[in-house]
Amino acid sequence: MQSTATADEPAATESDRDETWRIRRTAGDRDRLAETESIFALGNGWVGWRGTLDEGEPYGMPGTYLNGFHERRDVAYPEDGYGFPQQSDSVVSAPNAALIRLWVDGEPLDIRTGTLRVHDRVLDLRAGVLRRETEWISPGAHGVRIRSTRLVSLPRRPVAAVRYEVEPLDAAVELRICSDLLANEHVPERSDDPRAASVVQDPLTAETRRSSGLDGVLVHRTDRSAQRVAVAVAHLVDAPPTVATAGDCTPDRLRLTLTGRLAPGERLRLTKFAAYECAPVDGTPPDELADLAVAEAAGARADGFDALLADQRAALDAAWRAADLELDGDPELQQAVRFALFHLLQAGRPDRDHTIPAKGLTGNGYDGHVLWDTEGYVLPVLTYLAPEIARSALRWRSAHLPEARERAAELGLSGATFPWRTIGGRECSGYWPAGTAGLHVNADIADAVLRYVAATGDDEFLAEAGVELLVETARLWHGFGHRTADGGFHLYGVTGPDEYSALVDDNVFTNLMARRNLRGAADAAERHPDRAERLGVRPAEVAAWRAAADAMAVPYDDERGVHQQSAGFTTRPEWDFADTDEDDYPLLLHHPYLELYRRQVVKQADLVLAMLRCPGEFTADEKARNVAYYQPRTVRDSSLSAAPQAVLAAEVGHLDLAYDLFAESALQDLADLGDKTADGLHLASLAGAWLALVQGFGGMRDDRGVLSFDPRLPRRLDRLAFHLRWHGHRLRVTLTRDEACYELPDAGPEDVVELWHHGERLSVGTTAVRRPMPPVPDPGPEPPCPPGRRPPRRSAG
Repeated sequence: MQSTATADEPAATESDRDETWRIRRTAGDRDRLAETESIFALGNGWVGWRGTLDEGEPYGMPGTYLNGFHERRDVAYPEDGYGFPQQSDSVVSAPNAALIRLWVDGEPLDIRTGTLRVHDRVLDLRAGVLRRETEWISPGAHGVRIRSTRLVSLPRRPVAAVRYEVEPLDAAVELRICSDLLANEHVPERSDDPRAASVVQDPLTAETRRSSGLDGVLVHRTDRSAQRVAVAVAHLVDAPPTVATAGDCTPDRLRLTLTGRLAPGERLRLTKFAAYECAPVDGTPPDELADLAVAEAAGARADGFDALLADQRAALDAAWRAADLELDGDPELQQAVRFALFHLLQAGRPDRDHTIPAKGLTGNGYDGHVLWDTEGYVLPVLTYLAPEIARSALRWRSAHLPEARERAAELGLSGATFPWRTIGGRECSGYWPAGTAGLHVNADIADAVLRYVAATGDDEFLAEAGVELLVETARLWHGFGHRTADGGFHLYGVTGPDEYSALVDDNVFTNLMARRNLRGAADAAERHPDRAERLGVRPAEVAAWRAAADAMAVPYDDERGVHQQSAGFTTRPEWDFADTDEDDYPLLLHHPYLELYRRQVVKQADLVLAMLRCPGEFTADEKARNVAYYQPRTVRDSSLSAAPQAVLAAEVGHLDLAYDLFAESALQDLADLGDKTADGLHLASLAGAWLALVQGFGGMRDDRGVLSFDPRLPRRLDRLAFHLRWHGHRLRVTLTRDEACYELPDAGPEDVVELWHHGERLSVGTTAVRRPMPPVPDPGPEPPCPPGRRPPRRSAG
């Protein structure tokens, strides 16, 4: 038997004991298993382990995900139509290496049976690990203490590991421990909600298996998506000599079994190292892929679990140095924001061209698809906190330009049309009005490119991938638009962010984002003429893009003094909120779309989001009037809504409302506000918490390539401090009620960042620059929310 001596984990520092750096669940949370599994999910942008119990049961929804690993399924339509996707892709679970099952004197550890004296699970946001301590008395009165520590390595892409310890409480016990690697684990169907995942049962076909001593590997493939996955495990056992080991291997399960007797004072420690590799079936052969995984698992074991812990902490220390955000006055939301940032940081990778699905690698919600949430919400945060991850996600879009051009040709459109929902670049949405018609996803991608380049100055990326993304999406808009006799340029028959309006004309968000796309493409083509020429861009085409952008229609209601979300929106019949019960939300599950589409009811921020993404297109008075008009009509049936509404409420001076909307975004998953956290975390809402603080109360804007701040603190907060990475510098902004402080903590003698504070231009270098916080003008009465839809009031403390 192999054994190893490992040091105890380092002593906790004061900051490690700060509960705002921890998420804790106890025995009282046993009825929230699936939600807890999402919250406790660990990942590194390649591998994702849901936070299931070590013993695997009870569970809400088990899941082990690899970025892009999926199976294909047919889509059936009652009435088919041209251009409808005939197949869709769904994320499937890779073999689960986290399982460690325990029997005590013949009785399986199950927190639903016996007596649970202690059950404490903690997600440590600084260390990047999930810890567990359980004291369990079996129905036969045999007691044990279990401690485990689980991680998915941030610096080592394929590696995940768990350390598992068992000791008797009072008397000797007979133990059996089974460390499993399990393929085709059963995944329950969770909901009749149309937004839930389509579960593919038994998606993996066994190809190769090996077992030797404490190690082994399984290789499987999917049939229709033709992907191959290899998962290897390597173990270390530290136990009394009375403990024996045995292994067995079947096509879908690799098992190491430990059996023996532990006396009081003795301890058994099992450490499992896992490695995941994936490749196309026509790429790496099964044995070669198995060898890669085996080498990674063996290498992790050779370095040891403590080395993995140290490397994980070092990686997170570096990440938090640029990402941490401090707010004084609300510990619950301080914890929630750190939780949000942790999951954003572990959702992507800087070293591979991977994207970030809407649920990350935390669950199978939305079938594991990538939606516009990524470029619309997540990348605008990562661009300033971890720009290398944003770059990788944008390069992934660039790699799938061939599929986007193919889709555009199928639809009779110019340039490239990116999918509404996808895993591997193909359109997976079978719902036309809120899928293919949501063309704004193309402008969202272009906006993310422009924002990334402006914040980083990464001209190499712009020349390599950015120009092509901008050019092909600009070609889409120019070809799709229609020039009317009065000279206006219009986009007809599109669906904007608000999915309670579909196939509308001149959606303001879509039009303004398309305008930004067209102008950004023109600028990029002129900045890199050689690259543009290779793409067939000529001066006349660039001039046509600029002309279309200048003529873009922006509907406005002169009578009401507000922008129309789309042409004619403000003349539609109003929604009957007086006859809408609290149980009728979300409206899409209780009312027909035919009724929703024709009335003034807004699922999620749309015109308000346009004011956030394109702030220079609106005057201050227009923003205030628009907020006052759309707030009473926006029901927030989407987790995407609260954050942009918070930002605009803060900008126009409704700070209490802004704070309460911010809280809704931040607590979306920790409080399971939409009852959907079980299917995976809402990464866009988590990103929205940062946007609400930094763009809302920090007043940060960047849409024109200039960094500006118009900060204002809500009364609940005494201090707000955050960091941004801007052109290679780390800018720290600290706001109090009296002043704003801008500094570059790492500045050298030549380092300078130019920015604006409430209209004053500042140069920040080696010396901090402080400016007073001007008073916030009285905005007048708070605009009402729809009846019963105002977020809970916490702004007054």
